Amino acid sequence: MITSSASATRLRLASAITALNVLVASGFSIAGLFKPEYVLPAGSVQTQASFIFAMYAAARTLPLALMALAAIYQRSPSSLKVLGLLAGLIQFADAAIGLYQHDIGKTIGPLVLGALQMYATSILQKDQAH
Repeated sequence: MITSSASATRLRLASAITALNVLVASGFSIAGLFKPEYVLPAGSVQTQASFIFAMYAAARTLPLALMALAAIYQRSPSSLKVLGLLAGLIQFADAAIGLYQHDIGKTIGPLVLGALQMYATSILQKDQAH
C-alpha cells in the first residue's frame, strides 16, 4: 500500500511509463498480425512464416500488457516492478533486433522505451529500499 505522497507520485509515473511501453509494444504486435507491412523490413513480402512470427510476438506481448495493466489497476508496486523490468528487457531485445536490421526507427524507439522503463523500475525500487 502506498502511503506517502512521494511514493504515490513515483507509482503514478512508473505506471504511466509502463502503460505506454506495453501499449506501444502491443500495438506493434497487433499491427504485425493485421498490417504486417508496417513492421516488416522495407521491401519484404508477408509470408506464412512472417505471420507465424507475428503470432509469437503477440503471444508474448499481449499477456504481458494485460498483466502489467492489472498491476497498474491494483496499484501494486512489487508486481509493477517485476513486470516493468521484463517489459524493459524485451524492449532492449527489440532494439538489438532493430540494430541487426539496420533500421534506426526499430532501434531507437525500443531503446528509448527500454531506458524509460528501467527508470520507472528504479524509482519503484526507492520505496522498497526504505
